[in-house]
Amino acid sequence: MSSPTLLPPTPNLTPHSVLLLGLLLLIPWGPSGVRCQNDTEPIVLEGKCLVVCDSTPSAEPSGNALGMSVRSGTGRVAFSAIRNTNHEPSEMSNRTMTIYFDQILVNVGSHFDPARSIFVAPRKGVYSFSFHVVKVYNRQTIQVSLVLNGWPVISAFAGDQDVTREAATNAGLVMMERGDKAYLKLERGNLMGGWKYSTFSGFLVFPL
Repeated sequence: MSSPTLLPPTPNLTPHSVLLLGLLLLIPWGPSGVRCQNDTEPIVLEGKCLVVCDSTPSAEPSGNALGMSVRSGTGRVAFSAIRNTNHEPSEMSNRTMTIYFDQILVNVGSHFDPARSIFVAPRKGVYSFSFHVVKVYNRQTIQVSLVLNGWPVISAFAGDQDVTREAATNAGLVMMERGDKAYLKLERGNLMGGWKYSTFSGFLVFPL
């Protein structure tokens, strides 16, 4: 009489193990070296390659190529304003020399204060600014500066004596800390009051 054949003990299968075995049977085998979209390493079983992707990651991705969170939208910071009224703003502008913009075109995140015409950075990052400011008289020169926390960082001038509606225009990238303030200052000359010729815009390029 032959000895009974001893079978290996049956392992305790958890629901997760059963699901994995089902995937092994249902998912077609692919060539080695395959990766899924989240760059998961492939599992190699008996010369075959199976890629298991985590479709429900436990943590939110840190961000896209610009370092911004796509889900939360924390990188959405942008504004654009114009001078619309056909007059010089007020006594305050003559005293502070701040250039005021009374009509908002875009203010995503509400970080541009229209009453003071000042942009306040919501977070540390690299910001892009541009401006286009038109002078009111031909025989004069205007000089405009982008001011960061009271200090001019970029400037522009318009001084052609034969051109009435000449503009001082410039653009640049500025690194800002959270709470830093940026605005335009009239260093010299007089501006056209309105007609939507003068603009001031900015946006967050990427956070740091």
